[in-house]
Amino acid sequence: MSSDKENTGLIECFRNRLRRLILVEPLLDRLHFIEDCEKESIRAKLNNQGNLYAADQLLNTILKGPRTEGWFRELLDGLETVGCKHAANYINNNPPTPSMEVENDNCIRMIQLLQPTLETMKTRDVCISCHSMDILTDEDHDNILAETDKLGPIGGARLLLRRVVRKEAGWFSTFLKALADTEHFPLVAELQGKDLVDEEGVPDTPHALKDDKELVKEHLKTNLAVPAQVKAPASLLDSSCDSISGFLSCESLDGTFDGSVDLYSADFSQNESSHASESMDDSASGDGGAAAAAGGGPEEGGIVLRDYQTDVAGPALEGKNIIICLPTGSGKTRVAVYITKEHLDSRRRDNQPGKVVVLVNKIPLVEQHYSTEFGRFLRHQFKVERVSGDSQMKISFPEIFRKNDIIICTAQILENSLANAKKVDEDGISLSEITLMVIDECHHTQKGGVYNHIMIRYLRQKHRNDLLRKEQKDPLPIPQVLGLTASPGVGGAKTQQKAMEHILRICANLDAVTIKTKNLQEESTSPFKRIASADKRKEDPFGDVIKGIMEQIQTHAGLNPLCDFGTQNYEQWVVLTEQNAAKEENTKVRVCAEHLRQYNEALHQSNTIRMSDAYRFLDKYYSEESKKKYDPDEEENITITDTEKFLFTLFKDKRENLQELAKQPKFENNSLSKLREIILKEFTTRAEARGIIFTKTRLSAIALSQWIQENPKFEECGVRASHLIGGGDQSLVKPMTSAEQKDVLKKFRLGEINLLIATTVAEEGLDIKECNIVIRYCLVTNEIAMIQARGRGRAEDSSYTLVEVEGSGVAERESVNEYREKMMEKAIIKVGGLPRAEYNKKMKDFQLQSIVEENVRAKKKKQKGMLKEEPSKVSFSCRGCSKPVCSGEHIKVIEDMHHVVVTPGFRDLFIVRENTTLQERLLDYEANGVIACKECGHKWGSLMLYKGIECPCLHIKNAVVTHNSKNRVFNKWGELAIRFPAFDYAEHAMDFVKHAMAENSEDEEDETL
Repeated sequence: MSSDKENTGLIECFRNRLRRLILVEPLLDRLHFIEDCEKESIRAKLNNQGNLYAADQLLNTILKGPRTEGWFRELLDGLETVGCKHAANYINNNPPTPSMEVENDNCIRMIQLLQPTLETMKTRDVCISCHSMDILTDEDHDNILAETDKLGPIGGARLLLRRVVRKEAGWFSTFLKALADTEHFPLVAELQGKDLVDEEGVPDTPHALKDDKELVKEHLKTNLAVPAQVKAPASLLDSSCDSISGFLSCESLDGTFDGSVDLYSADFSQNESSHASESMDDSASGDGGAAAAAGGGPEEGGIVLRDYQTDVAGPALEGKNIIICLPTGSGKTRVAVYITKEHLDSRRRDNQPGKVVVLVNKIPLVEQHYSTEFGRFLRHQFKVERVSGDSQMKISFPEIFRKNDIIICTAQILENSLANAKKVDEDGISLSEITLMVIDECHHTQKGGVYNHIMIRYLRQKHRNDLLRKEQKDPLPIPQVLGLTASPGVGGAKTQQKAMEHILRICANLDAVTIKTKNLQEESTSPFKRIASADKRKEDPFGDVIKGIMEQIQTHAGLNPLCDFGTQNYEQWVVLTEQNAAKEENTKVRVCAEHLRQYNEALHQSNTIRMSDAYRFLDKYYSEESKKKYDPDEEENITITDTEKFLFTLFKDKRENLQELAKQPKFENNSLSKLREIILKEFTTRAEARGIIFTKTRLSAIALSQWIQENPKFEECGVRASHLIGGGDQSLVKPMTSAEQKDVLKKFRLGEINLLIATTVAEEGLDIKECNIVIRYCLVTNEIAMIQARGRGRAEDSSYTLVEVEGSGVAERESVNEYREKMMEKAIIKVGGLPRAEYNKKMKDFQLQSIVEENVRAKKKKQKGMLKEEPSKVSFSCRGCSKPVCSGEHIKVIEDMHHVVVTPGFRDLFIVRENTTLQERLLDYEANGVIACKECGHKWGSLMLYKGIECPCLHIKNAVVTHNSKNRVFNKWGELAIRFPAFDYAEHAMDFVKHAMAENSEDEEDETL
């Protein structure tokens, strides 16, 4: 029998492997030789930092002791029982051979790379099959199915993959058989390499060009730990990882799994991306005085940088790719203007062409960068133009591109033109024509984003150029890249290592040689920060009435949610309930869920703004719903169901009570009182006050603005308020047009308005004059948004206040963001301090991984788009009453975007209402009205006027789609993997002319008679 020393020696020897193979949670329950207090400490580590760190602590505890007799056998038995036999083999001195170890590592790596594709599996079926083949334990089986019930098939698939890769060598072939037995043949083919890998072991997807394969092979020659001359698997059941070992890097396990998806990690929390804010540099950026050259205005071209700006610009002036990370208001854009000027001047001196493209992710930024930065400083010397969806120029982007030296545009416009370059019948441009590419808010260069699509093209060409040089061929030119950001964030990281990895990935995506930043404490002062906590409301009779109504609706519909009224969880539950009811054609539940959502919103409003605002919101909703059901202009009224009668009556019975309660100020929420106190204090103690209040929704922004305007106390203190919200159609709130936004901001700059109440449209960087008051009202998102909002307080003696309700958790989330900000700052410093060889190695690994992942996604998307299903195989019904709307064969597509139905009979099924949210006229079409179901009044879409022809446009989110006898709901047409034919304008124009001529003939006959 092995001695205690030998056993602990084996654990120490294989520690790096074990920490990634052990499942801590189930194992702890089976280790009786560890004290309970130690177990609690390990569990705390597991909850806070994940399985990897908890496994580290567990191994430390075992090695530290004390250890009772029989501890080693207990550990071995525990590992085997919980499905960690691979780990048990290591500590039992029975590790796999080096070749098997490398093979197993490559199998895991393949699973990691193809995870997005594997997540589409039928999780339940695969789980049951794997369990029957003994590569999942009973506990694994139960946990995966529970996770599937809780988070859906994708969540369950992630857990399944995390568990299966911990099994002992040989699990891969069994996993392939499980996939085959459950008819996942495309997944089997991809894992075997039949579609992804050619005979030489190199990716062969439709979008992986020959040069892509060459660059991967070249990388493998220099990085593989084992020979790559291996054969593809002979059969499914005898499959091994040999087919992929020639394709993937065989680093040590510790080096391999530091990627963005760690299958060994128990923490699969999603990045906080849905509310990630983008800052737009203020045009003045606090550097207006420094920017103008002595003796001349800025229009004369003089740009003088401060010392820290010159420092961060250094590598870019040498022609290197860099990321400039400076706080909002510190002049990032001014630095980019300076670099652009020097770049073009340098190329002119060398008699070389220069072409600069400035990419932004928001339409308002195009005009802002043109008028206040690039155009302002450079148009006297260079040709500068801007292009966006708001542009009125009707010439092609390639033509604008070739006529100008500097082009400022939205990223999607450039991506479309790059894609068109490969089409024979389209005019496009190539990356080789660009010499400098400036990417604003570059932290968005991540998976799935348009910035990332552009940079994937860049990375492919860069690596192909490396191969061309080795073959002594001339490489194709690629642009220098300059990234700008105020805060790259940490991507939801919980550890410093993950934060550092997030920064490295952004650097890799932008091919940056470094990320340049500067501690600006000596240059500027941060605003004074405070948290103002309001007491909870002692009495809330208004909210109690709403909750009572909601309980009656739930009883009527037979619903019993487990979340509290007025919360985000309740909102999510009710949306899901409505979707499921629509699919099941359960009109009663669907309508009840729709009304519950409105009451939940009203409850949220009464907790953050006035009760009267919440009441008006409900009253307006029921007034509009009533108009939908009874329109005096229509010959036939829309059918009202018993459930709708119940809901209308319920509100009518409680209407007066709600109206009276809303008039009683003693029941108002305390957060509003706290906000009033802060505004009055700030505006009475400052000689000149200028502030922004950030709030969550458009409704609350408008309501708070009205509240301030209606309160004489604010007027006495000199408060002049207005709201600022975004564009884009929303059913509840009329959006602001670009012109309206500009008008409000102009008045704010001139001082006609000194307090803006804004949604994140202002947080995301519209050109806003310096403020000395910044308030976030009951609003916390992530660390990027916090930094961007705080950066709006640029004036001296500025303040940053967070208003929260006691116990709401807002202050705690703000503290988390502050912690993440510190993590980000440390991560940037650590990345900057990496040895150059290590940094370059990580960059290349991340870039190749990005290319491979993009190839997989592109192939998957192409396969989706090439489904042989005929449009006639799907049908559409009204989401409101389940009435049939049309067949897929009746749908045509305009400009690859708008799905219209132009069959004559379709017009008899809907009514047309005024489009109250119509904001702007587009180039080739305009929306004249809203089309709605003639039976129930549910909105179907819009009535478009396309080149003079009226085309009813169907919005898929308002319909239920039936395919193979199954009902589904979609939010976007792109989610439905069926291609519809293009709209034939000539054909329908001819029909329109014939119809018009026939009508004219009838009119002439009537006049004759």
